[in-house]
Order: sequence, then C-alpha cells, then structure tokens
Amino acid sequence: MFLSGVSAGLSRHKRSPAQTSTFLIKRGLWLVAVEVLVITLGLSFNPLYNMLFLQVIWAIGCSMIILGLLLKLSGKQVLPLGLLLIAGHDALNYMQPVKSPFGAGLLQVLFTARFYILPLSGNHFIVFLYATLPWTGIMLLGYAVSAIYQPNYAPQRRRAQLLYSGLGLLAFFVLLRFTNTYGEPQHWSVQRSAMRTFLSFINVSKYPPSLLYTCLTLSFALIFLALTESVNNAWSRILTVYGKVPFFYYVLHFFIIHAITVIVFYASGYTSKDIASPNEPFLFRPATLGFSLSIVYLIWLSIVAALYQPCRWYIGYKQRHQNQWWVSYL
Repeated sequence: MFLSGVSAGLSRHKRSPAQTSTFLIKRGLWLVAVEVLVITLGLSFNPLYNMLFLQVIWAIGCSMIILGLLLKLSGKQVLPLGLLLIAGHDALNYMQPVKSPFGAGLLQVLFTARFYILPLSGNHFIVFLYATLPWTGIMLLGYAVSAIYQPNYAPQRRRAQLLYSGLGLLAFFVLLRFTNTYGEPQHWSVQRSAMRTFLSFINVSKYPPSLLYTCLTLSFALIFLALTESVNNAWSRILTVYGKVPFFYYVLHFFIIHAITVIVFYASGYTSKDIASPNEPFLFRPATLGFSLSIVYLIWLSIVAALYQPCRWYIGYKQRHQNQWWVSYL
C-alpha cells in the first residue's frame, strides 16, 4: 500500500495534476472492478458469485480514488490527512458502540473491518476483509514520500533520510508499545519466557492496521529501502522481475493455485458431489482436502518460480506497447 502511494506520486511527473487525479480515480475504479469480478472468481471458482471478497486490491482501489479526489482539491492536504488517518483511527477503539445498524456497518467498512459480512440476499454476501481508510492513510504517506524519489534528488541524501526515518519509527514503536496505552487494541504482557514476552510485544493488529502495526512494518520497510537501493546482483534482478508487474502476478497466481486445487481435488478421489461444501465459500475445497505445511511451502515456491517467465514476458509486452492507453492499468 505504501509503495502504491510512492508509485502514484512518481506518476505525477508524467502527467499534469489534473491528468494524475483523473488517472488515479479511473485506475482505482478499475481495481475495485477487478477485485469484485476477477479476483473473487479466482478465489472461489464460483461463477454465481455468492460471496464477494473485498480485500487488498479493493483497499488499494478505494485509496487511489480518495487520493485522486484529494488531488483535485489540494495536493497540500495529502500528508496531513495521511498522518491523521494513520495516527488517529485507533481512537475509535475507545468509542461507545454505534447502535444504528447502518452506522455500525459504515464504521466497519471504513475503519474497523476484520471480517465484516454484509448480506445482500439469502445466499449472496459481501465480505469486507480490509477496512478502507486506515490503509488509505498509508497510501497517502507513500505519495508524500515519493518526493524524495524525484530524478534530481540526491541518492545519498535519500538513503540517509530513509534509514534515519526507519530507525526513528522503530524507536517510536518500542516506546509507545511499552506504555500499553494507545495505538494497538491488543495489550502485550509478560509471559513465561522472554521469547513469548517478545512475541506478545510485537503481536500487533493488521485488520485494521493499527498505528503500532504501521510503525513496526514501515520502519523495517524504510530501512530495507535505504540499505538495498544500490544492490544489483542476480538475486535482486530476479526479484525485480516480479516487482515490475506485481498486479499481473497477483491476479494470475490465484487462478493457478485454484486450478491446481481442482486437479488435486479429483486426484484425491473426490467427485462432483463434493465440489460445494456446507459453510465453505470456496468450490473444490472440502474441509478434508489439504497437505502438511512443508508441502504447502513447496507448492508455493513452485508457483512463484513457474510465474517468473510469464512475468518476464509481460514486462516485454508492456515495453512494446507503451503507446496503448490500457497498458498502464495492468
């Protein structure tokens, strides 16, 4: 989400402010549509769309729309609003529950959703896995940070700023987390061993992303960006292939995983009567189907490796079709 904001900020150097705003709104709407129509199908393999899953692509799309609308008003509000959303949304943990069903649902969708299910009819539901606005704050922060990635910005100065910002953010996390007062709904406690106490200390909430979760993850991300900017070796070049077309990889890998699931489903002796399981939103996925964790990791690594060449191909395809307007949306 943070790097999506950085990418959005870098795109403004190719377009006028008005064009950047329009592009972000259109791309945000496109991402929401892809989440609903394409990724939901890849997850569930259910052509009837009984459950619509709104997760990370939904959150990125909504955040891009908000960023685009914000740029139409004033780009100066991006950073203050981003910091307010990141630092302030945890205050909702201290509010009294909203009694109105509509108000409570809206609060879930915008701020507090962990696994909020909105029924549309007797057998159709929307599942909100990502609350929108806390993630929007992280994207707005990334958009503001994109200023240090301008071509005329000194690389040495950028790396120093990233490193010290990451270290400062990590120190802030430790101090605020130690107080057990704000920024995380789950308090840490002393456990029966030092390791368990440490795990309790870093056990922070991603759904929605608490202030301390954001501080902890972004601190290491900023340090990583500072230390690896000038790295250029075989491993980094491999990773860069995936990084250049992350959306292509993300969409494709769901369908490959579920296609493998279908093959394993029939190879394990299941039949057509087992395709749909009670209380299971995913087709071809009975509760008794599965592997040990080591096999799961092996399958995961195999899929990542198998998508390397398709990603390389798509990079070349994008380069050869840069004049096509729709390429920037994929």
